[in-house]
Amino acid sequence: MAKILVYNDDTGRMETYYRGENEAMPYNTNRTLTVREFKGASNSQTVWTTKRAMQSWNSQRYLYGGPIPVGYGFRRPWEGGHGTQSQHYAGVSFDVAQTLSPSQRTAIRNVAVNSGVWRYVEPAYLTPTWVHFDDRGTPAACGAGYPLIKYGSRGVYVLIAQDGLNTIGYRTGGLDGVFGNQTRNAVRNYQVSRGLSADGIIGCNTWLSLQEEVVAKGRTNTTID
Repeated sequence: MAKILVYNDDTGRMETYYRGENEAMPYNTNRTLTVREFKGASNSQTVWTTKRAMQSWNSQRYLYGGPIPVGYGFRRPWEGGHGTQSQHYAGVSFDVAQTLSPSQRTAIRNVAVNSGVWRYVEPAYLTPTWVHFDDRGTPAACGAGYPLIKYGSRGVYVLIAQDGLNTIGYRTGGLDGVFGNQTRNAVRNYQVSRGLSADGIIGCNTWLSLQEEVVAKGRTNTTID
């Protein structure tokens, strides 16, 4: 049984669901994306995503008109497997169609581009043997990474930060996607210990430092599920 945290973009609230791995993801239509498919190679029983990402998937699947096999979906940062600011850690990214033909991948990529439902679609020359699309948060704090988050922020990027901070021993009081006082204090303590500006805000420099330290570190005795 997986615990699924969903940021509802319409209400600004975090929602919690419990689903079996063969059940459909929350907000998924017609069971075109199961929990197991979304998790991909992740072994975590806690995952997260957004309502918007699930609705974008529904549109992609409907417009394509056929099954889309998912090779890689969600990962937690400490599990690694992707770059330091990968959108897979946010639960809004899909690498698909690895087992399909080149023409099928082209068709899926064209749908992704033309539909306008994704914020980013990887060009074919970068991913010739699969199709990548995601619903990343914008604007990025630096490069093609994560958006700035601070006290009062909610959502999947707060979950990434909380996951990383707890994993390396900076307690946030939970894994809930809400940037409250305890999360701000954990951020400040982390910033002080790493010689960063202790403003309690996770912008470019703090994201770079935190993710470099956490990604592929592995589960620790302070990791929260």
